[in-house]
Amino acid sequence: MTEADRVGAAVDANWECEIEFLRGLVTRRSTLGDEALVQRFVAAELGALRLAVDTWEIDAASLANLPGYGPVEWSFAGRPNVGARWSGAGGGRSLVLQGHIDVVPATPEHHWTRDPWGAEVAEGRMWGRGAADMKAGVAAMVYAIRALRDAGVRLRGDVSLVTVIEEECTGNGALSALARGYTGDAAIIPEPFGDQALEAQVGVLWARITVRGRGGHAERASEVQNAIAKAARVIDAVGELEAAANRAERHPAFEGEVHPLNYNVGVVRGGDWPSTVPEECVLEVRLGTYPGEHLPDVQARFRSELTERVRDDPWLAEHPPEVTFYAFQADGFAIARDAPIMQALAGVHRDLTDGELDYLSFTGTTDARFFNLFYDTPATCYGPLGGNLHAPDEWVDLESVRRVTKVLAATAMEWCGVSEPAPSGGRAPR
Repeated sequence: MTEADRVGAAVDANWECEIEFLRGLVTRRSTLGDEALVQRFVAAELGALRLAVDTWEIDAASLANLPGYGPVEWSFAGRPNVGARWSGAGGGRSLVLQGHIDVVPATPEHHWTRDPWGAEVAEGRMWGRGAADMKAGVAAMVYAIRALRDAGVRLRGDVSLVTVIEEECTGNGALSALARGYTGDAAIIPEPFGDQALEAQVGVLWARITVRGRGGHAERASEVQNAIAKAARVIDAVGELEAAANRAERHPAFEGEVHPLNYNVGVVRGGDWPSTVPEECVLEVRLGTYPGEHLPDVQARFRSELTERVRDDPWLAEHPPEVTFYAFQADGFAIARDAPIMQALAGVHRDLTDGELDYLSFTGTTDARFFNLFYDTPATCYGPLGGNLHAPDEWVDLESVRRVTKVLAATAMEWCGVSEPAPSGGRAPR
């Protein structure tokens, strides 16, 4: 039996344990601010692999001047990152396997047909918030390393396993991990892209638009200005700007996309009493940008064009909406298909699936941008098949998780190189 065969057999032997680990991840809620419980669970699993576990909280002051930092309005206290490094025998290339453990809210939970935190297994899937995005990928990368160790494989290059917070809102968790030294010669993030490799992604900005009105009692509503009603015109203008952005010249990686740039009005807050005309309405909007666009220029353009679009409303012409930006300040990027890590992944995928690797230009963002743009580390995403991401009844296909676990383990062997077998017990030394 070859080393690769032994590793695949180890994945199969550990499969029920991997499912239970994934179940433990999903049943531990990890929305923004509540990541500590699941990170302790991850740290315990890495400790069981006999790895020295590194747990730390993000230091905002040390990151604030780094490229890619997302300015926040909340605290990092009690919300750790977790990392561990499996040292190689020497002479090989290093690899980072990184995943995020934060998830978006499951609300409204009454729209789910299954418990969003129940990790129910049915129809070959696991159901629950974060099951696909991206706790299944975290399980795959951890159990890929477990399979290598259990099969007695000693890599020559180092492998870092890192789980981070805030991928869904800033990326500051990934930035903190890189600043702490979790870099390598390449990185793979097992996002749920259905066995596709990421070759490009858009940039993402979060905008907050404050629309002012002139409040008053509802009995004189015709004499004042309803901020929510005025915000409706602003929402229309955001849609007009989105349409214009998608008609403009495209980045080559997104030529085949029908609608690559999405401007999503994700939050509306306005009013506090049915019989009061609201004085203010706040919109929070997610904007997409192409790789290579200068984000401050995008911000300035959006602000000025939005103001111009709503000038057809006399009140908004005199009281233009206020636009500020917070959290996501995410640049887009592209990685060449012939980059060495892409070639290594493509070869392993071909060998283990008997199919050619497909490539994805993603109209969202991932933490891979930090590696590629700011830390000279070629990085891609490759992970399992899932559905209903950021929606009710999220699920992940379990057999695809097993397949990705094997691909990650074999790619680590291909990329890092393999040294001599473990000397005893069938397990690699520390």
